[in-house]
Amino acid sequence: MSRDNILKVVRINPTNISAPVGKYSHVTIVPRNSDLYTFSGQIGVDNNGNIPEPLNEQVHNTFGNIAQILESQRLTPDDIIKVNIWATEEIDWDFLYAEWENLFGETYPSMTVVYIKGLGLAELKIEIEIWASKQ
Repeated sequence: MSRDNILKVVRINPTNISAPVGKYSHVTIVPRNSDLYTFSGQIGVDNNGNIPEPLNEQVHNTFGNIAQILESQRLTPDDIIKVNIWATEEIDWDFLYAEWENLFGETYPSMTVVYIKGLGLAELKIEIEIWASKQ
């Protein structure tokens, strides 16, 4: 596949390696001459500046914030090329994947997940960073 012919973000899972262990793509190809967007990590704060204690509420708010920031730049989830997730406690994958599929449908970007000791504020349990590309 030549990047010269690509008009939108393409996601691939090569057959010569194991399938993804989660809902992500191994490879994301960005079209030539696309604008690249990087976003600060989004956290579980609500629109009133409150950070709920439960992780799943923070996950829900974080995905809402991602949708809002995409909209502010006239981007869609299809434009996301990379997702980095940092969590301070075990993720409830059933809950996160429900939010994930609500945002992405079944077209998954590349993803990295890391468990860490802490984030920028003690009450934060998850932070999700996205990268996007638009032709």
